[in-house]
Amino acid sequence: MPKFTHLHVHSHYSLLDGLPKIDELLDCVKELGMDSVALTDHGVMYGAVEFFKKAKARGIKPIIGCEVYVAIEKMQDKRPNIDSARHHLILLVKNEQGYKNLVKLVTKAHLEGFYYKPRIDEELLSQNAEGLVGLSACIQGKIPRLLLSNKIDEAEETAKKYESIFGKGNFYLELQHHQHIPEQATVNKKLIELSKKTGIPLVCTNDIHYLKKEDAEAQDILMLINTGADPNDPERLSMTQDDFSMKSPEVMQEEFKDCPEAIENTQKIADACNFNFELGKTKLPDYQVPEGKTPEEYLTELCHLGLKKRYGESPSPEIIERMNYELSVINKTGFAGYILIVQDFVNWAKQNRIVVGPGRGSAGGSLVCYLTNITNVDPLKHNLLFERFLNPERISMPDIDMDFTDRRRDEVIKYVAQKYGADHVAQIITFGTMAARAVVRDVGRALQYTYSYCDQMAKMIPMGMDLAETLEKVDEFKELYKNDLQAKRLIDLAKKLEGVARHASTHACGVVISAAPLTDSVPLQKSTSAGQQENIITQYEMHGIEDLGLLKMDFLGLKNLTIIEDTLARIYVLHNELKIDLDKIPLDDKKTFQLLQEALTTSVFQLESDGMKRYLKELVPSVFDDITAMVALYRPGPMQFIPDYIARKHGNQKIEYLHPKLEPILKETQGICIYQEQLMKIAQEICGFTLGEADVLRKAVGKKIKELLDAQEQKFIDGAVKNGADKKVAEELWQWILPFASYGFNKSHSAAYATIAYQTAYLKAHYPVEFMASVLTSEKADVERIAFLIDECKKMDVEVLPPNINESLKNFTVVPNQNQIRFGLLAVKNVGTNIIDAVVEERKKAGPFQSIGDFINRIHSKDLNKKSMEALIKSGAFDAFEERGKLLANLERMLEIARENNKNGNSNQMGLFSNANAKINYNIKLEPATPASNFEKLGWEKELLGLYVSSHPLNDFKKLLAAKTVAISKLDASYVNKKIILGGLVSSVKKIITKNGKPMLFIKLEDLTGRTEIVVFPNLLERNPSALQENKIVFVAGRVDDRQGEIKLIADDIQEIIVPKDEFYSA
Repeated sequence: MPKFTHLHVHSHYSLLDGLPKIDELLDCVKELGMDSVALTDHGVMYGAVEFFKKAKARGIKPIIGCEVYVAIEKMQDKRPNIDSARHHLILLVKNEQGYKNLVKLVTKAHLEGFYYKPRIDEELLSQNAEGLVGLSACIQGKIPRLLLSNKIDEAEETAKKYESIFGKGNFYLELQHHQHIPEQATVNKKLIELSKKTGIPLVCTNDIHYLKKEDAEAQDILMLINTGADPNDPERLSMTQDDFSMKSPEVMQEEFKDCPEAIENTQKIADACNFNFELGKTKLPDYQVPEGKTPEEYLTELCHLGLKKRYGESPSPEIIERMNYELSVINKTGFAGYILIVQDFVNWAKQNRIVVGPGRGSAGGSLVCYLTNITNVDPLKHNLLFERFLNPERISMPDIDMDFTDRRRDEVIKYVAQKYGADHVAQIITFGTMAARAVVRDVGRALQYTYSYCDQMAKMIPMGMDLAETLEKVDEFKELYKNDLQAKRLIDLAKKLEGVARHASTHACGVVISAAPLTDSVPLQKSTSAGQQENIITQYEMHGIEDLGLLKMDFLGLKNLTIIEDTLARIYVLHNELKIDLDKIPLDDKKTFQLLQEALTTSVFQLESDGMKRYLKELVPSVFDDITAMVALYRPGPMQFIPDYIARKHGNQKIEYLHPKLEPILKETQGICIYQEQLMKIAQEICGFTLGEADVLRKAVGKKIKELLDAQEQKFIDGAVKNGADKKVAEELWQWILPFASYGFNKSHSAAYATIAYQTAYLKAHYPVEFMASVLTSEKADVERIAFLIDECKKMDVEVLPPNINESLKNFTVVPNQNQIRFGLLAVKNVGTNIIDAVVEERKKAGPFQSIGDFINRIHSKDLNKKSMEALIKSGAFDAFEERGKLLANLERMLEIARENNKNGNSNQMGLFSNANAKINYNIKLEPATPASNFEKLGWEKELLGLYVSSHPLNDFKKLLAAKTVAISKLDASYVNKKIILGGLVSSVKKIITKNGKPMLFIKLEDLTGRTEIVVFPNLLERNPSALQENKIVFVAGRVDDRQGEIKLIADDIQEIIVPKDEFYSA
């Protein structure tokens, strides 16, 4: 029986209609006894690298291809109702040249020919057809369409044209067997006749869109989800009329028994397609060094300059030795160019006053990175290891990720694109896949089930759990599946769609920089992310980019760096052009450590969670190393060691070492092995490993692969014994370091992030008003967070003034010479940027507004609409002019005047003979109205600002709360495990479904002193659901808990305090 290969295959990367994930597709090929297969997704090459790697790993020959769209005339034509039509064509890669041509075709289709779909045209194809095999495609191909229209001569002419474009023997007429599609049989008959007449060979395919016949419904649901079509619409896009599964070779041979050459030709094509990706070979872009110098020489020169800058004229021999050693390794491994590329854009950013993070990941361990200004953490001072960054004994591309202010990160990417050429730089694609909860909702919507039914089912799925695990562990979900046929159908379909690629978007930080133009190796397209449609992105995701050996950089936007940048700018403006160099602030500043010791660390990078605050109070940090350790320890796993670290720091727990050589390595962390670098030093000092070998050990321990670990265990024990350790101690030591895999942290990263933590703490301690104004501005879109931060301002004795139409700017601003911050108008919900810009500009031009009429008559903006005006009135921005209820009652009339003014366009123009000095009276006579109640005002303020401004709902309860409850601000470790009563307002409610399928709540409760979390388990929720709602005022009895280091109350009972609204809100 001749071999058969499927050559027309769609995966889930055919985003509209392909169902199979790559692994499933290849496993199916293997199960059906085939040893080669093509991948031909619609208009894209998204899966090419993944498909190639995974096919090779399974012993399957991968054939890279694409089903391209061909414009009916020119690809640049975009005529409505004409050029939305297009033809299909299958292209398969034979060799290197064919791959390059396919990449060019797919890229140009996206960047130049996109009109509804990415399109090429025959002219472009003829210029880039070498090394490609073409198939005439399904009945949407040009030749089949002509044949169906009985344009036999034109079809023959087109077939010959394609044969001429691809070359004899490289173009095939494609047959498919779809017995329920009448046109298919007609086309097949005519294609066979055409083949006989022209000699153009035949090939058979099945246009695979799913793997098994029974997957047809799931694939149809996928199309419904992606098109949003009505399942009952007879005109909708659907493939249910026939079988588009991966048929076995036997079935294909049976279906094409009258045309055996069509089967044989699949193998002929497969044998001709021999393209292989070159994976794993690094291809760095060229960094232009000064003439006459090599990259290695230039890097050495920069390091010597950095040596003087960092260490003065006489650096110690230890520093020079370390620098020379690192340079020798970097030069030997060929990464000098890489370091030069990174230092170039980092130094450009710093010269352009873009705040850059002090380092990230293992790069902090390199002195060369420190000397070239890439990092800002001294590796010698912090005992950081170069081998953690670049291991001379197991060479792999080092990873330097950089943090920039999130607002200015794009400027750095633009600089890199200008330097290396726009065709050498692109952002990287990423794919959103269908997760369990979302897929249940999507499938339910496509099946036209009710929203509430699907939502209820989706909420049963615990966060992070897939459908299979949910069916196994959540009883309620399992019962529904067993007993409800509607639910069973939904879940079965959802399981088939779970994990399927849903959409493409731009990776948050990944950027690729290549030596050759990217289109030599990577297909490109325009970004599909909102607001970024002109950005060029790769079609391969980051793992594919790395596999191809291209330089992938992570340019991360960090909000905290923007806060630092904004704070420094505010200090400069408000303090007589004072410039603060954060690299030169003392690392033993008393005020900063006092803030850390008192745990006043809200908005201090990495140190602001409730659990971290509690530990900081207990630790009483006194040196920078304490912050580094806490950044590393405060994570699941190592968190268990925090109490030991604190007890040992204060001398309340004895430190014992298994081996005397451990003391100098672990002394700084109170005898606890926290950092990966410490593990490497232990292997070096006790077992005689080189630091390169020690890094191999670190990776083996981290990966927990048995064979790797077994080899390392023997080497570790033998090395320790050879170095004089007792075998029993060596074995104990091995067992002692094994758990390290679950918590070991990179000290280079920890020290860099501790630096940002310290810098933000320093700014908060010394410039609290400027710092908090910057923090509030950075969080302006999050109403709930704003409320929390304003609470923090109160604790700091910083007053946040409400929004005021004459005082507020777009962002939160510092009131000069006062401990006050003015609310930013952009933080008022429903008020947009355009109207705020118009208000601020008019105030700057013609002074403050005198009245509401003055405001209405002076603001000429289409954005002065009901939504924005209502929000400004309700938030109190016009309180200085008029009562809120009255303004709202007259709003339509005021907007009518504004519309008239805009229409006439002359409200600011005076009559020709009017007195130029006369002041225009813009007063508007407002009709009387019932004033807004306190209850209404508070509701509006909470909704639009996230906090109460005019008063607080709990003000009337001060005495009651003081007599019966513990103030939330007093909760600390001394209350843990005690039963107490709290009282306050329920400010937010978050519902989750437990693993047993029952609902529980996490409630934020606030009193007049602070806020805390209340945990409500299912039994209490069932007992008293009515009290557990937002804006209810309640007493909560329960036990104080500090699991995961955060103080919260586990509720035993909740009682609502019921007071008549009018009495409660009269104020």
